[in-house]
Amino acid sequence: MSPPDRLGDPEKARDDKAESTSESIAVDSVSDDLFLDKDPVYQAKARILNEALQEIGMGRYQWQLFVVTGFGWMADNLWPIVTGLILPPVLKEFQFQGPLLKLGQNIGLLVGAAFWGVGSDIWGRKISFNITLLIVGLFSIVAGASPNFIALTTFAALWSVGVGGNLPVDSSIFLEFVPASHQYLLTVLSIWWAFGQLLGSLVAWPLIGNFSCPTTDPPSPCPRSSNQGWRWFLFTMGGLMMFLWAIRFFLFKLCESPKYLMGRGRDAEAVEVVHKVAKANGKVSHLTVERLKSAGALETARAVEGDLEVDSSAIAVLRRHLSKFSSGHVKSLFATRKLAYSTSLLIILWALIGLAFPLYNSFVTYYLDSRGADFGDGSVHITYRNQVILSVIGVPGALLAGWLVELPYLGRRGTLAISTVLTGAFILASTTARSSNALLGWNCGYSFTSNVMYGVLYALSPEVFPTKDRGTGNALTASANRIFGIMSPIIAIYADLTSDIPVFIAGAIFCAAGFIALLLPFEPRGHASI
Repeated sequence: MSPPDRLGDPEKARDDKAESTSESIAVDSVSDDLFLDKDPVYQAKARILNEALQEIGMGRYQWQLFVVTGFGWMADNLWPIVTGLILPPVLKEFQFQGPLLKLGQNIGLLVGAAFWGVGSDIWGRKISFNITLLIVGLFSIVAGASPNFIALTTFAALWSVGVGGNLPVDSSIFLEFVPASHQYLLTVLSIWWAFGQLLGSLVAWPLIGNFSCPTTDPPSPCPRSSNQGWRWFLFTMGGLMMFLWAIRFFLFKLCESPKYLMGRGRDAEAVEVVHKVAKANGKVSHLTVERLKSAGALETARAVEGDLEVDSSAIAVLRRHLSKFSSGHVKSLFATRKLAYSTSLLIILWALIGLAFPLYNSFVTYYLDSRGADFGDGSVHITYRNQVILSVIGVPGALLAGWLVELPYLGRRGTLAISTVLTGAFILASTTARSSNALLGWNCGYSFTSNVMYGVLYALSPEVFPTKDRGTGNALTASANRIFGIMSPIIAIYADLTSDIPVFIAGAIFCAAGFIALLLPFEPRGHASI
């Protein structure tokens, strides 16, 4: 690949090459292909910051960030799985329609995704990063003492407000600190997502498996004293979230995103953060405030010469970002025809997967339990054992995704399309199962490919959005995901969880989403995000 492109004076660019890292990586931004001349001052400065981060390289600070942002990935998968894991014993104790619990949770996820995603573009990434896990931990611990399903559903909605903010915020934070040569790690971060499911299943197996009312036909009374497992499980998971929040808040000191600061016109603070990261990595950065400002001044001059109506002053940027109720962030994501097409397809993809994934995955524990009873080989122990097996299978899928997205001709789009179609195919095939082992086998295939799919999807979306609007872009896609997620329990109520209809619907939607992924107009592989 060619060395990093430079903006500004050609002679200055040649001199700067001597200071650049020796790693071979294309850091031409997606703006060349998608954003055209939209806000050229911002783009010029973003490229300078990309070069500075590449000069620093992947070091101690970014690896620590890989861990603490991974907590957010883990929470994002853990808590939707939590409601699925506790669903069988909760239904036995409270005797209510199971999808109502998922409905409450998905409403909370929608609120969290929209609020924290847009908010991170208004008040910065740091505040959102430092509070979301605290919300999850507090309300999940309280939920363990719920006296009825109304209280449990309410607390599930409240903890989900915190869960919904993790991915929109954490993906932006990680992407805005990682050098272009290691941008693929945003996909590898999905291993934490797989670990979230594995951790929840491992803890649920002994607690819920051994301290729950037995499965009987017809159902027998299930008093609270005989059904404490799901409560202890919520206490344990809530305590874990408090511990992870403490690590984030007290042990790791997050710097505000330099690209966010630059987008707000705070160039000096952005340069200061870059130097802090360089110091943490044992490196020295040659970035200066003057160089950053000169890049912006050059593009401003070019805009004037070209008679472009571009107001990129610090005051204009601040005014735009401080307008909390302005639609400016959303309009920027549809600024050009190609960008509008890309944003629209991503929203559709997230919406379809948001409907299909919870329609199947959130109820898979209940589905395994009911189908196991139909096959004559079901028990609480076998149900949660199988859930652990499915979770283990998902981990290598997340790792494989990080390798596949860097392959030529395949990249993000190809990997996303193939894995999504295969996910749907395995779900449809599971309806042919005539034993618990056969059902487990098909679900193992589904677990593997769905982890590949989500690993790519979570990385591709923030890579395409520009930094100054990335939080809003993530919020739009996450909100579409959560809105359609709200529809999944409604479908489950009317379709009947014990039938194969929700399974057929979920499989067909995944297959359709896979073909839509092929229509995405931009392949981020080999490009630095802006």
